[in-house]
Amino acid sequence: MLATFLIGLREGLEAALVVGILVAYLSKLGRRDVLPRLWAGVGLAIALALVIGAVLTFGAYSLTFEAQELLGGTLSLLAVAMVTWMIFWMQRTARTLKRTLEGGVDRALATGGLWALVAIGFVSVAREGVETTLLLWSMVQSFGEAPAALAGALLGLVAAVILGWALARGMLRLDLRIFFGWTGAFLVIVAAGVLAYAIHDLQEAGALPGPFTAVAPVDPATGDVAVGWAAFPFGWAFDVTASIPPGSALAAILQATVGFMPRMSWLQVVAWVLYVGIVGGIWLRGQLRSRPAARTAPAAEAASVSPSSASPVTVPPGSPSVPSPQGEA
Repeated sequence: MLATFLIGLREGLEAALVVGILVAYLSKLGRRDVLPRLWAGVGLAIALALVIGAVLTFGAYSLTFEAQELLGGTLSLLAVAMVTWMIFWMQRTARTLKRTLEGGVDRALATGGLWALVAIGFVSVAREGVETTLLLWSMVQSFGEAPAALAGALLGLVAAVILGWALARGMLRLDLRIFFGWTGAFLVIVAAGVLAYAIHDLQEAGALPGPFTAVAPVDPATGDVAVGWAAFPFGWAFDVTASIPPGSALAAILQATVGFMPRMSWLQVVAWVLYVGIVGGIWLRGQLRSRPAARTAPAAEAASVSPSSASPVTVPPGSPSVPSPQGEA
C-alpha cells in the first residue's frame, strides 16, 4: 500500500496542480462559463484511464500463460518509459508550466472552439492517468496483492485531491520543489523495480534468455539452474528464498520500495543497476543544477497549514505554480 499510495499521491497531485492552474486562470479571466468544457475533458481522461485498467485486468484472463507474461512485460516496459519521461519532463518544464497552460487557454478562447478546452482538460489529465494506470497494473502483477495495492493508490489519489484543493484555497503552504524532488527519487527506484519485473516476465515468456529457457546454466551437482557468478549471464544472480520467503511481509516491503525480489536473474540485476545508475545520475544532476537558481529566489516556506490564511502559496523556482483563490500563482 505504501508504494502505490505514494504513486497515487505524486501523480494525482501533478494532475490536481495542472487542473487548479487552468481553473484559476479561467476564473481570473471571468470565463467561468467555459469551466464545464474543461471538466468534461478531465472526466474523459479519467474514463480513459479506467477503461485501460479494465481492459488490461480482464482482457489478460483469456490469454495463455506465455502471452500473459509477454503482455505484462511489454506493458511494464512501457510504464517504465512513461515514468522516466514524466520525471524529466516535470524537472525540465516545471518553471514554464503555468505560462504554457495559460497560453493554451488563451488560444482556445481566441478560436472559440468547443472542443479546444475539452482537449486541454483531457490532455492535461490523461498523461498522468494513463501513466498511473500502467504503473499500478504492473505493480499489481508484480505484488500479487491487488486489493491492498489498489487501496493504497486510491488513498493516494484522494489525498492528492485534498492537497490540491487546500493549496488552491490558500490553506496550505508546501515547498513543491522538495516534494517533487523526493517523490522523483522514489519513482526512479520504483521504475527500476518495475523494469526488473518486466525482465522477469519476458524471461518467463521466453522472449529473453534466462533461467526459464534452455540457455540457462545448470548446476551439475543439483541439476537446477545455477546461482551466483557461475550462472552469469542467464542464470540466477542470487536466491535467498530460504531466508526471505517470496510471500512474506519483508519480501513485499522490499519489492515495493526498492524492487528487490528474493530470487533475481542476472539480467534483472544488471537492468536494475544500470537504470538506477544512469537515470538516477541524470536526475540528480538536474536537481543539483536547479539549486543555484533556488538560492537566488526567496526561500519557500515549509509545509504548514493555516486555515485562516488566504495568501497565495509560495512556490520556489523549478516547481509548478499553484493557483490562489484570486487566480494568482
